[in-house]
Amino acid sequence: MSSTPDVRRTASRAADSKPLELLTRGGFIGYGVLHLLFAWLALQVALGDSSGETDQSGALKTLSQQPTGELLVIGIIIGMVAMAVWQAFEAVIGVSGPQDRTAVFERVISGCRTVLYLYFAYLGYKVVSGANASQSQSQQSSASSMMDSDGGRFLVGLAGVVVAAVGVGLVIYGLTTKFQKHLNTGRMSPSVRRTVRRLGMAGYASKGVAYGIAGALIVSAAVNYDPQQAGGLDAALKTLAGTAWGPWLLGLITLGIACFGVYCFFQAKYRKV
Repeated sequence: MSSTPDVRRTASRAADSKPLELLTRGGFIGYGVLHLLFAWLALQVALGDSSGETDQSGALKTLSQQPTGELLVIGIIIGMVAMAVWQAFEAVIGVSGPQDRTAVFERVISGCRTVLYLYFAYLGYKVVSGANASQSQSQQSSASSMMDSDGGRFLVGLAGVVVAAVGVGLVIYGLTTKFQKHLNTGRMSPSVRRTVRRLGMAGYASKGVAYGIAGALIVSAAVNYDPQQAGGLDAALKTLAGTAWGPWLLGLITLGIACFGVYCFFQAKYRKV
């Protein structure tokens, strides 16, 4: 039976692949496009048009409807799969140096990112295959089914707490600029370094606020037994737009998400892969 060090060495050799690196960097470009489209849809909601779906599935569907859009979605799918494989290797191999709590935590986060990127790839597949790719409807349906089971409302509420916690974590991650440790900042000029830092801070903080609102709505859905509130980012942003100062706040969040999209383009070049 292979020992853990043998498994890590094998994974390390597999991860040291130039094609995988190139596909992963291309994946960051697709990830950036996805967030820019997401920001555009959120801006439409801020301006009073709430007919579209304001989340990643809505962004993918919008892209697929453009000329050569399905090819672009397929490219994003390939990029997301490459990023998932890369993060899976990161979860198995870990960072060099002592395997302390921080290193273990980073490996857990890499595992979570693996699932996230695979989910986005799955959404892209559903879009190009013509299946229903609505995140909001899927989340509402899942919440409704769970609430009808014993202990379901508790689990939905717990999921909301986790989503809100992720949002808080993203805000802290962005404002403390911890994302910079994953970038080759030494290859950047001082002006590029400042630009990337500001884009990352605004992007992660804005995404965190959006996820925090979504988590709060999921908790509210469990408390009030209202699955329609458990619609994820789409429900969160549309609920925010319906408040007094909501359109202005949503406009700021939209700007931040667009900043994250541009930040992803810089990651394509400077991310440590």
